[in-house]
Amino acid sequence: MKKIGILLLTCFFLLAGSSVFSQKLKSGDLSLLKGQKVINLQYDYSKMKVGKYVSEEEYIADGTADRNKKKEGSGEEWAAKWRTDKGTRFQPKFETNLNGKLNKCGLEGKSNATDAQYTLILHVTALEQGFQSGIGVSKPAYIDLVIDIVDSKAPDKPLAIISYPKCQSVNMMGYDYDTGSRVMSCFDRAGDDIGKLICKNLK
Repeated sequence: MKKIGILLLTCFFLLAGSSVFSQKLKSGDLSLLKGQKVINLQYDYSKMKVGKYVSEEEYIADGTADRNKKKEGSGEEWAAKWRTDKGTRFQPKFETNLNGKLNKCGLEGKSNATDAQYTLILHVTALEQGFQSGIGVSKPAYIDLVIDIVDSKAPDKPLAIISYPKCQSVNMMGYDYDTGSRVMSCFDRAGDDIGKLICKNLK
């Protein structure tokens, strides 16, 4: 019975992981990027929910306390890594894959491209870490994204909005024990898909 239960759980999460949630243009017109060579990139995590937590800071505070109970100081180490992963792993992976697609239509995304006329703001509104049990049961990570294309001089007025709910991590064939690797995989996929969508609208 135990083996049957594990098999059923495995099938459930495989099916869940295979669900396709496509990105789509909710408003505006991406053709405004025609003729542009560079678009500025920004990232916003200010309203991000993490798992059951309504805010990232609540998640970090709880995770830090839990780890410190087991080993003093380990909570702070974990929290520091969680924060730095954004700039050292997630965002670089997104940019690499985004540009792998954008370069095909003559566009390039760059962080801190202050001279760019337009800015792409990647709002991460929710993050689910997923898990890998090591016994054939796993759950993919996912991120919920809202992407604003704005005039760099008027960042509060989106000219186009892309919605991308539940952008899931790819199947790593069991090599996704590290939470950061699973989340980075979501940014990997997001870069590809958003780059494709933009180029499609520039044709």
